[in-house]
Amino acid sequence: MLSAVKRLLIGRPLKSNELGDQKLNKLKALAILSSDALSSVAYGPEQILLVLITISAVAFWYSLPIAVGVLFLLTALILSYRQIIYAYPHGGGAYVVSKENLGRNPGLIAGGSLLVDYILTVAVSVSAGTDAITSAFPGLHPYTVPIAVVLVIFITILNLRGITESASILAYPVYLFVLALFIMLVVGLFHITSGDVPSNLHPHFGTPVAGISLFLLLRAFASGCSALTGVEAISNAIPNFKDPAPKNAAKTLMAMGSLLAVLFTGIVFLAYYYGITPKTEETVVSQIAEATFGRNIFYYFIQGTTALILILAANTGYSAFPLLAFNLAKDKFIPRMFTMRGDRLGYSNGIITLGATSILLIIIFNGQTEQLIPLYAVGVFIPFTLSQTGMLVKWVREKPKGWMGKLITNLIGALISFTVMMIFFITKFGQVWAVLIFLPLIVLMFHSIKKHYDAVGEQLSLKSCEPILPIEGNIIIVPVAGMTHVVENSINYAKSLTADQVIAVYVAFEREDEKSFEEKWKKWQPDVRLVTLHSYYRSVIQPLTKFIDTVEHKASESNYRVTVLIPQFIPKKSWHNILHNQSSLLIRAYLLYKRNVVVTTVPFHLKK
Repeated sequence: MLSAVKRLLIGRPLKSNELGDQKLNKLKALAILSSDALSSVAYGPEQILLVLITISAVAFWYSLPIAVGVLFLLTALILSYRQIIYAYPHGGGAYVVSKENLGRNPGLIAGGSLLVDYILTVAVSVSAGTDAITSAFPGLHPYTVPIAVVLVIFITILNLRGITESASILAYPVYLFVLALFIMLVVGLFHITSGDVPSNLHPHFGTPVAGISLFLLLRAFASGCSALTGVEAISNAIPNFKDPAPKNAAKTLMAMGSLLAVLFTGIVFLAYYYGITPKTEETVVSQIAEATFGRNIFYYFIQGTTALILILAANTGYSAFPLLAFNLAKDKFIPRMFTMRGDRLGYSNGIITLGATSILLIIIFNGQTEQLIPLYAVGVFIPFTLSQTGMLVKWVREKPKGWMGKLITNLIGALISFTVMMIFFITKFGQVWAVLIFLPLIVLMFHSIKKHYDAVGEQLSLKSCEPILPIEGNIIIVPVAGMTHVVENSINYAKSLTADQVIAVYVAFEREDEKSFEEKWKKWQPDVRLVTLHSYYRSVIQPLTKFIDTVEHKASESNYRVTVLIPQFIPKKSWHNILHNQSSLLIRAYLLYKRNVVVTTVPFHLKK
């Protein structure tokens, strides 16, 4: 039944040689990998206004020079990441660049920042998309969290079906959003040039503002830089592109940067000219659309596509997180399960982990993840800074042809990224201080996992000088619950494995049952030792596992191996296993981490 449901949700398994069919062309890649960056135009301009409104609406004209500063930073980042794509065509982005050029710990800081950032990408994007839905339909406000959770589950399942299939479906909403915003910008500019929008709605450019300060302007600039989240995703996901992958990735990056620049500038300008003021119950884009079209079909088209792009922005995280997790797992800094491809050739463990942690965040913050946006943004600018600095080191060390031009590009990117990162820490410390706690903890966790894998690898290596002690004998423990063909089959198999000890263990709840079973056993299997354990609290697992621990401890002193043979009955219907093998599953789960105990089952199949 579970297998049938799985096939229905994610489709048939794909062969390994079908991996080439799962690569993205430029159009699909632009939709999938740019959705996070493009969606940020729906809340980036609003973040600027939310800071400026703390002074007064007169300060809104500052949004224009701030937008120019954001565009300058965007240009520097696009050019910098274009160089990273060609320098590191196998992907990995900031993690690989930082690790190879700055050292292990800077690489882990970049990798850890991005892992957390992609989780925040999903939580923030889906929550923002839900906000857009509830702005258009206020009656849905009480159901914000359930709507967001369902949307995350939907996107997770879609990505488990494979990147090509998800791209084919999700490309349409992304391009519809771009089309919708272009229509809104063109119509809005037409209204302005035709004189339909009164000029007294907005403060004149250069109007003096009482109480304005450099600190506040820097804070507004840092808030606007939240529109740049997702710019790095393409450099992380180069392996997802069709060949020639680096060339296609670079073209997609340039197209994304151009679209982002036009849409961000247009929304900031319309918000300023219309005199839009941020509201709790309605987004800035919603107000611009209403001012441009009124509450008609075009307004709902804008809101619908905005909600879709905000939700689907999460898909950038689903594209980049599994690949970053793969690179970290390949280097043994996170569990190696993240290197395994699923039925549809995607890194399904990474996809599921991302979905589960994002749902947890949405529930914890009750779907109100606006306070996570500064944390989300600073989590991007840390790897931005490290990757640009790493490229500086690379050019100085290698000095390839034309390296001075590349050096200057990355130097500008590094300086601006570092400046924005410090502005975040200085102006929004109350919202981003958690980074200073969880990043060191994540790096420590990475080192701990790496240390474990190195220790295990050293013990398993054939080059190890440590002699392997010979196994002196084998003690086989067979838990029994009665005298049946299943137990007889297991006892016979145990005898075939060892000439040493075979111990049958019976757990009794009543003294009478204990004596009765011992007498019957002597007649049935006189040559097999029986140990009966009395359970005062009617538990089979607790006394049995305690007995196994005792035997293991004594056996290890003499270098004997302990094997636990669990009789197992397999009925006709597979779901009956749940009814018949509960104890078997629990015993195996308990002994999973025992070093000197081998656990196996002896199945007894029902005759047809």
